[in-house]
Amino acid sequence: MAKTVAEINEKIKKGTAVVLTAEEVIGFAADRGVKKTAQEVDVVTTGTFGPMCSSGAYFNVGHTKPRIKLGGGKTYLNDIPVYVGFAAVDFFLGATAMTEDDPRNKIFPGKFSYGGAHVIEELVAGKDVSLMATAYGTDCYPRKSLETYISLKDMNEAVLFNMRNAYQNYNVAVNLSEKVIYTYMGVLQPKMANANYCNAGQLSPLLNDPLYKTIGIGTRIFLGGGMGYVVGNGTQHNPGVKRTEKGVPKMPAGTLSLTGDLKLMSPRWLRGTSFTGYGVTLTVGIGIPIPILNEEILAYTTVRDEEIWAQVVDYSEAYPQCIPGSLGEVNYSQLKSGKITVQGKELPTAGLSSYTRAREIAGILKEWIETGKFFLTEPVELLPSADSGIAVKPLKERPIKKK
Repeated sequence: MAKTVAEINEKIKKGTAVVLTAEEVIGFAADRGVKKTAQEVDVVTTGTFGPMCSSGAYFNVGHTKPRIKLGGGKTYLNDIPVYVGFAAVDFFLGATAMTEDDPRNKIFPGKFSYGGAHVIEELVAGKDVSLMATAYGTDCYPRKSLETYISLKDMNEAVLFNMRNAYQNYNVAVNLSEKVIYTYMGVLQPKMANANYCNAGQLSPLLNDPLYKTIGIGTRIFLGGGMGYVVGNGTQHNPGVKRTEKGVPKMPAGTLSLTGDLKLMSPRWLRGTSFTGYGVTLTVGIGIPIPILNEEILAYTTVRDEEIWAQVVDYSEAYPQCIPGSLGEVNYSQLKSGKITVQGKELPTAGLSSYTRAREIAGILKEWIETGKFFLTEPVELLPSADSGIAVKPLKERPIKKK
């Protein structure tokens, strides 16, 4: 018998909702069967904790006396430039932003020891950061410079806004070249001596709702240790890729755009992260509840690591040169075993996404729901699915003619 989100929320209110994590439901359904499990279980919780570069936060810091117009000028938090193309005291800090004098890869490989993501982590930890700005001055905003310390509690608004998070599956990165390479997938040794991957597999949110039957605009989630919401599909949302018979994508597919109140988050779940030779990123904790509305949705949440396949991609040439193709495919059970075999060669694996933390997030979200701290929301609109016709396009370059 089908359920509704309203009915599940009523059970949460009464303290009678049955909640399992995406790990727990696998064995539960194996013992009881899909039909009975769908009747008994109300919510399945998921989790992921990994680096997500397309993240950031926007702030309103309040007006100074006399007033200053940051828009059109230059503003920095702990020497990290922020984007001020807005009104007087609003700005956006990107996770990958760096100080203007950072050597980057001039001394190769660069360390990238500090950036926007680290500022976000420090703010969430309650620390003061420096705010320095210069402005051009107007009649109504006469002030031209500002230097002060500021913290989250001083700000009017501080909002995490991530335009692409929670990738639904991802590549397994290897290096076919003769030299070490430094990538956003970590350090890759030459001659395919190691393989790195970045996904929680059977706990990952979008792999438990592969065709986006329950997740969409307005879905309430665990975000960075607090509660957040799905804004919609993220950038590079690519739902039309090849999938298994159960709908699980075999390559990078869906993405999410997310938002939440930064003041309610925790530095345990938002971490500034440095990738040698590549740059700075923000490691983000995300957990999404899947309401078990029917047997079909329950069946999706029973996906196992051995049923989730990923493509092995060369990051020395194929990836940077946008050359399509795969060196082979492996499943997450194999990846998590610590070694895989690619084209007859055995190589060690390492995950950039923490499965231990993903499990913890799913458990926290489960506890929130069981104790009535977290209620489900119905999406205003579901994400574009595999039949939407949406596909990621490369940039079509049109050379600019010099006059």
